[in-house]
Amino acid sequence: MKIYLYMDEDSMDKRYVSTLRTHGIDVLTAQEAKMLDKDDDEHLDYATKQNRVLVSFNRRDFFALHTQYLKEGKRHAGIILSPQQTYSVGEYVRRITNLVEKKSAEEMRDHLEFLSDWGE
Repeated sequence: MKIYLYMDEDSMDKRYVSTLRTHGIDVLTAQEAKMLDKDDDEHLDYATKQNRVLVSFNRRDFFALHTQYLKEGKRHAGIILSPQQTYSVGEYVRRITNLVEKKSAEEMRDHLEFLSDWGE
């Protein structure tokens, strides 16, 4: 099954979103989902209900939330974390595309990936 993305408030930069969509990647933003100003767990729960992998620059909080979910036996659709302002738009999209092409939605379930591991 193909990976669909949900970009939280931190990561929904219009340049990233439009370029990912141009490359055929299905992206839903927190703004489009009317999820602005929600807590991190609400974003992760929403993404999971929509069968979307959450993408965020908020590495510390979502890493902790991922760990908490695993300890509590809660499920999520997956998390991709990236450092903010590290990659150009092109490099960011190449890394996301690389990950989406090599991983399935099933492989991402309850899994966390760091975008830094997906260079070419």
